[in-house]
Amino acid sequence: MRKVIVCTFLTLDGVMQAPGGPDEDATSGFENGGWQKPVSDDEVGNAIAGWYEPADAMLLGRKTYEIFASYWPTADPGNPFTERMNAMHKYVASRTLTSVDWQNSSLLEGDVADAVRALKASDGGDINVVGSGDLAQTLMRNGLVDEYRLTIHPVIIGSGKRLFADGAIPTALEPVSVTTTKSGTVLAVYRTSGEPSYDSY
Repeated sequence: MRKVIVCTFLTLDGVMQAPGGPDEDATSGFENGGWQKPVSDDEVGNAIAGWYEPADAMLLGRKTYEIFASYWPTADPGNPFTERMNAMHKYVASRTLTSVDWQNSSLLEGDVADAVRALKASDGGDINVVGSGDLAQTLMRNGLVDEYRLTIHPVIIGSGKRLFADGAIPTALEPVSVTTTKSGTVLAVYRTSGEPSYDSY
């Protein structure tokens, strides 16, 4: 069984919107795009590279797919991520796209949750969900996320799309590894483990 792993950059207050640049995603008037680079460091990059090693595919929503497809095919070949991003298979969930042209990309057909269940049951390595906030919400609601790999950066934005938005399904998490970089970014890996327990003091 393949694992579906949500890999996401977060602010300390849980915002995941537009970490990469001011124009990445201005939905709902978001004006704080590009918050990640000033609070990142080499340890973050090394951790992310390691998170991609066991994966042979990405699962992307339309918006993230279009951002990546406009950048990675012509990205600097000296960037250690360029070859990896182009070579991995990209599964794209979209209600509007009719074709995907970035190499090794294919559109999911039919119901997204059913399509992802079929992917999980197929042969292959891990499947990383990168960005793709709306898609991540769908996967969480359907119990399809096996693991979270989060970089939690020392900055508060105050508004924007959050990974764990209102209505998130209560879920117990088992820590796999939690470390902190020299710049104060928390590198956290959690495995889902069913419903949370409740008790009182």
